[in-house]
Amino acid sequence: MPSVTIKHTTRYRYRTAVSVGPHRLMLRPRETRDLSLTSFELDITPEARIDWSHDVAGNAVATARFDAITDALSIRSRVQVDLRAPVWPVFPIAADAASYPFVYAPDDWTDLGALAMPQYADDTGRLRGWVEGFVMARPTDTLSLLKDVSNGITAGISYQTRETEGTQGPLETLDRGWGSCRDFAVLFAEAVRTLGFGARLVSGYLFDPSGDRVGSADAGSTHAWVEVFVPGAGWISFDPTNRSVGSTNLIPVAVARRIQQVAPVTGSFHGRPTDLLSMDVTVDVREI
Repeated sequence: MPSVTIKHTTRYRYRTAVSVGPHRLMLRPRETRDLSLTSFELDITPEARIDWSHDVAGNAVATARFDAITDALSIRSRVQVDLRAPVWPVFPIAADAASYPFVYAPDDWTDLGALAMPQYADDTGRLRGWVEGFVMARPTDTLSLLKDVSNGITAGISYQTRETEGTQGPLETLDRGWGSCRDFAVLFAEAVRTLGFGARLVSGYLFDPSGDRVGSADAGSTHAWVEVFVPGAGWISFDPTNRSVGSTNLIPVAVARRIQQVAPVTGSFHGRPTDLLSMDVTVDVREI
């Protein structure tokens, strides 16, 4: 059971002293049966008032509010977690959901709501046509189908790290033939929603002790993947960037319907756009 420390630092520099607006921070990992949170520290300069809450998805959200004007802003979190996810997970999928297509129970379908609905326009059915290519038969094995879609993304789309903000839409990723981990995650979530599955985007960290995972910098990195709800097994993690299933090496922080809802740090300042000189993010994920 590895114990892992995560240091996540976001620094802003401004041309002149500015008034900083509220910042929304999603940096505290979600505790699950596979992850225990041992400690969490948050250090913000200049001093800020912190209010904690949970959003509609149960994510821990810190809102930082500032009084002083400043020409620099630093947000640092330090986390320690214990990871217990098995390397070869076994998923107790319910018998009536083992084969696709299946029907969610009425309560599950109601609660999944928009998580089971495509979020991007597909007027010509291009995405549906693409993902239908992975359905070998009806019925077909549910878990195998989900694995095939995830692996098909990695096989057909090249991974490229991208420092710019924003996420490509699923059709944009298919057209370009390349994307980052968050683009892969959005494409996978939208594809399986098109097939009728409930899916949510996950933002967190990738623990890469062997150094062979895609999307990980030398010291570790933020990462994005998807959880799909399958009756009996519950939420199953799929990381199309690494063709992996299960939560081994994944440290979830926030889940949501859209990837834009799980950004680690969002906020504003009062001034001209040119007043922002730089924003730097460093992440260090390593075993204790």
